[in-house]
Amino acid sequence: MHILLLASAFNSLTQRVHAELRDRGHSVAVELALPGSPLPQAVRRHAPQLVVAPMLKTAIPEEVWAAHTCLVVHPGPVGDRGPSSLDWAIHEGVDQWGVTVLQADGEMDAGDVWACVPCRIPPVSKSELYRGEIADAALEAVMLAVERFAGGTYAPRKQDAAQTADARLRPYLDQSVRRIDWAEDSTQDVLRKLRAADSQPGVLDVLLGGEWYLHGGHPESVLRGRPGKLLATRGGAVCRATRDGAVWIPELRPRRRPGGPPTFKLPAVLALGDRLPPLPENAPPLLPEVRHPTWTDIRYREDGNVGFLSFSFPGGAMSTKQCRRLLDAYREACARPTSVLVLGGQRDFFSNGIHLNVIEAADDPAAESWANINAIDDLVEAVLTTTDRLVVAALAGNAAAGGVMLALAADEVWCRSGAVLNPHYRLMGLYGSEYWTHTLPRRVGDATAERLMREALPVSSASALRLGLVDRVVECGPDEFAGEVGGLAARLASLPATSSRITAKKTGLDRLESATPLAGFRAQELARMRRTFDDPDAPYHALRRSFVHKERPACTPPHLAPAAVAQTGPIPMAADVTGTAPDGIPSPPNG
Repeated sequence: MHILLLASAFNSLTQRVHAELRDRGHSVAVELALPGSPLPQAVRRHAPQLVVAPMLKTAIPEEVWAAHTCLVVHPGPVGDRGPSSLDWAIHEGVDQWGVTVLQADGEMDAGDVWACVPCRIPPVSKSELYRGEIADAALEAVMLAVERFAGGTYAPRKQDAAQTADARLRPYLDQSVRRIDWAEDSTQDVLRKLRAADSQPGVLDVLLGGEWYLHGGHPESVLRGRPGKLLATRGGAVCRATRDGAVWIPELRPRRRPGGPPTFKLPAVLALGDRLPPLPENAPPLLPEVRHPTWTDIRYREDGNVGFLSFSFPGGAMSTKQCRRLLDAYREACARPTSVLVLGGQRDFFSNGIHLNVIEAADDPAAESWANINAIDDLVEAVLTTTDRLVVAALAGNAAAGGVMLALAADEVWCRSGAVLNPHYRLMGLYGSEYWTHTLPRRVGDATAERLMREALPVSSASALRLGLVDRVVECGPDEFAGEVGGLAARLASLPATSSRITAKKTGLDRLESATPLAGFRAQELARMRRTFDDPDAPYHALRRSFVHKERPACTPPHLAPAAVAQTGPIPMAADVTGTAPDGIPSPPNG
């Protein structure tokens, strides 16, 4: 079928639906619902057989749903309605939830049901949940609904009040409900409020004389202090005391002043700047493994002959400092007596490459861009030149741009079945680095590498396996991935062939260095990147600002229509089209 995706942004769920529908042989186009862009006219131009809305914040016009079957993904069980469905579920501590595919009609979230899939809600942030359990359930529901529609005989069921006794219209979850009372709220209450707002809109609070949105929250079991007081820093995050414990807050965003420019999230320590009083940097050592419940963005543990170096950075972005800390940890892990080293997080993002928000906030964004790309290149080089063990990149979740290339530096790439890869750079106006001119063609061939870069479209895990981007797809839920990878890594370490593979790595690297040294790939890539960074008129700078400030594109980027995949230039207003677009069900801004 020819299917049109209607979406408010080309976010992670829309990308996954797009990729997996294409895997199933459908022709798929995307139309963004943008201010001033008449949807009825756009839909007529596409002439779809079916319309699917994976993430849509506005109502579909009657002119559209009356002429076409329009299936809308709602991140809640049958009968649940409202713009803050997932926020409320986390806020209220619900542990079982669901995703429903509805047919659009005259009332929001009230249409006939084409499919519904239950899912659990683990104690994680909204965006992590959305890209994990919710996305898995949504994909299952969408594919079932599309199959039922294609069959031509299925009759969607009405939302009968008798069948949805718990149905209710939930209002927008505003800041009056999200507000944290540091003197009265328990640590668990604070965490629920932070997790329900981690991506958007954040929790509005007063800190060190300023108004800030708090983004993200993790428990701390040892540090204590007066409720509301800042206790320590760690990896750019701040630790804040509650009445019965403490929480780590990784990111802050200043409240927008009336008439002022848009604000954006930054690592908490960087955002606070000179406001931050002297605090201890409470960084735990990589070894021995920390046993008490606490948060750290880089961890290491061992199980027999396997080392596990996990990392988890907000939004998958890796700043200069984060790249350098991860490189230090990688070198420390490589000093351990293991034969297999697994690199990657236990859930959610692997990496999306350089940290555009930190770059935008720098006094000299061009200089910070240069520092960041060199820092991530150093990390990739360390992985590429590891010859005394096998390195496995374990992708629990999505990866994009330089994050994909970091994974490709490993000997093997394993990814969860729900992961989406964006192995390209041009939507941000960049040529790219991270040794991609070596690792990408090495895996998929020159022609496929050129096509992936040119098309700049998301790739599903199944397609990534078929193309050779990854070596193994792990069919499991988000919570099971780490355990599955642990078992697979142990088996890999025990194989007799592993020793000979490790021996061959040194010979292979020596052969490469004598013919086409790695330094040559890096120098060629960085020369292109340097010219872009140093040119104030290069599209990258405007695209970066648009992405960071979440500016809406003027129109749907042409590469999202099947006829436009041959375009090779940067796409204006990349905030809605890159692999790191905003996720979750975004709530309206507050301040």
